[in-house]
Amino acid sequence: MNYELFQAVHRHAGHHLFMDGFMVFITEKALIIYAIALLLMWFLGSRIYKKTVLLAALTGFLGLLLNLIISKIYFEPRPFVTHLVDVLIYHTADASFPSDHTTGAFSLAFAVLFRHRKIGLGMLLLAVLTGISRIYVGHHYPIDVMGSIVVGMLVSVFIYKTSSFLEQILQSIIDIYYRVAQFPQKK
Repeated sequence: MNYELFQAVHRHAGHHLFMDGFMVFITEKALIIYAIALLLMWFLGSRIYKKTVLLAALTGFLGLLLNLIISKIYFEPRPFVTHLVDVLIYHTADASFPSDHTTGAFSLAFAVLFRHRKIGLGMLLLAVLTGISRIYVGHHYPIDVMGSIVVGMLVSVFIYKTSSFLEQILQSIIDIYYRVAQFPQKK
């Protein structure tokens, strides 16, 4: 069933020039878009936004760390290793489950969504597109993407629920930033 779902998305690859370009762009640039959004939140936002950026970064890091652990315990070959697949962009034949791109995208999106609904919804839409693009370009099965959504959600909920324990550290980092940068604080 996983391969059939993969085929339902991937079979369009290589047949639609605009869609191919769009999906390649999303798969290659989505995390850069996240980085730009977080940098804008950091430099233009108040202390609350800066705290969100720090928590999102921690969430993304923990999500990718959990992916690394999972991929060492359970190895699933990528679709192009197991099946004849027209891959739109090159990728190494490492573990397919879970998708690092998708985990990173959903971890960041959920971390922001839990604190800033409008920005988070935009990021969540980009995360969904990232997951679809990873299937479309031939790098992941749908179950890899679903697993990544679960990892991203679990890590985001964990950080959200435990963020009060990090409050002092977060405030200290933000205070250091304001002292070093000598920027006036936005409340």
